Amino acid sequence: MKDFQYKDETYSIIGAAMEVHSVLGCGFLEGVYHDALIIEFEKRKIPYKHEVALPIKYKNVLLSKNYFADFICYSNVVVEIKAVSELASEHSSQVLNYLKASGLTVGLILNFGTTSLEHRRFALSNDK
Repeated sequence: MKDFQYKDETYSIIGAAMEVHSVLGCGFLEGVYHDALIIEFEKRKIPYKHEVALPIKYKNVLLSKNYFADFICYSNVVVEIKAVSELASEHSSQVLNYLKASGLTVGLILNFGTTSLEHRRFALSNDK
């Protein structure tokens, strides 16, 4: 079986999120988990940028609005955090749009709003 792209990186990110969830549990706002993940990423030496602006183009014209990804880790994994009771298709679409806008190929949703951390991995192909 072929290895997933950025398998080790996504494993490390999910591990950090599991630690945050095990300490805080569910019930906080997204911002609380965002701040806690920064602490955990730094502790684990996971390179990240947070609240990264992602420009959007329409027919090769740059639009005035940007997406803002919660995190980009290891310079190649988009990470979106949620604190909702149930992930919806809009959340998946959001991550896929972030991947398209950023040109990156791997994304994660980390949902802290359930009793156990929920995570989903997304991958886009660079093939045209």
